[in-house]
Amino acid sequence: MLVSFLNEQREKGLAVREAVIRGTALRMRPVMMTASVAILGLVPMLLSSGVGAETQRPLATVVVGGLITSTLLTLVLLPVLYDWIEERAARRLVRENTP
Repeated sequence: MLVSFLNEQREKGLAVREAVIRGTALRMRPVMMTASVAILGLVPMLLSSGVGAETQRPLATVVVGGLITSTLLTLVLLPVLYDWIEERAARRLVRENTP
């Protein structure tokens, strides 16, 4: 979702770095809201101590860890990689078109 949003920003004429900064800032709230609602929904499983808790807790721990990791990767690593790859492609294109 973030990559397609960044591509839309680029189609509107923004530079790569500006599209990454603006796109990530605009998509941060929806990404954070989605992850936080899912994590908060799993808190009862994380804190459970009743019957079946020995199977629920490890599952909830893995899912919450995955949600946190994927959120950080989406908001930090993905924009950095997008900027790096697009700038590199632009430099290669300029080198190929110069005599």
